[in-house]
Order: sequence, then structure tokens, then C-alpha cells
Amino acid sequence: MQFIGNKLPTTELSPLLTGAGVAVAGAGATLALADLESPLRGPLTLFFLLAAPAAAIGTALRGLTPWGRAVASVSGAVAVDMLVAQGMLALHLWSVRGGVAAVAMLSSLILLPAAVRRHALAPYEGTAPTHRTKVDLLT
Repeated sequence: MQFIGNKLPTTELSPLLTGAGVAVAGAGATLALADLESPLRGPLTLFFLLAAPAAAIGTALRGLTPWGRAVASVSGAVAVDMLVAQGMLALHLWSVRGGVAAVAMLSSLILLPAAVRRHALAPYEGTAPTHRTKVDLLT
């Protein structure tokens, strides 16, 4: 590898931080669902409860500016957590394992339309912009 002058190659930390966040959230969900005793269970589970819905909502809101998407996704994550907690308390079904499972399910349902839309638009990436109707995108 050759460098020109003193410029070192810049590496982007975004994929690394995303991977670390997924690992931490996965560990929190695993600790909560398996009911394992650990001093890290509380903080990692809390991270999962905030990160999973925030990531799903942030993925669905690609059209916003980064700051607007961050504010909306964190606010939406808190709203999803409160909705799950309120619903489970009202039905007298509250449990930590049930809450984590419900948040994971709702986050997956929020993420699903964004993934389907991204998959539907994949053949059009890299082509010249043309006028496409909704019917063209669905076929």
C-alpha cells in the first residue's frame, strides 16, 4: 500500500460501532430472555430496549436529516417501550422476558416494511433516474 505524502487512509468507524452495538444489544436480549444472573444484565437489557426500536425506526425514516432521524428514532423507541410496558401492565402480564420479547417483535415489525422497500428498489439502484410509478416498484 502506497501513501501520498502524510495522508493516511481514513477508516470509517460506523460499521465497527454498528457491529459493537448489535453485539451489546444481542447480549442484553440473551441475558434477559435466558434469565441469567449477571451484573451486566440490567444495563445491557436497557441498551437493547432502547437500541432495537431506535434502529428500526431510524431505518424506516431514511428521508430525514441525520439529526432529525436520531431525535425521531430515540423518541419513537421510548414510545414503543412505554406502549409495551403500559399494555403488559394493563393486561396483568408484566414480565421482563415478555417485555423484551414484545419489544423485539415490535421492532422487527417496524423494520420489515423498510427492508421490503429496500429490496424492491434494489434493481433500480445505479440506473439513470426515470419516472417510476408505485405500480412499477411493486412489480
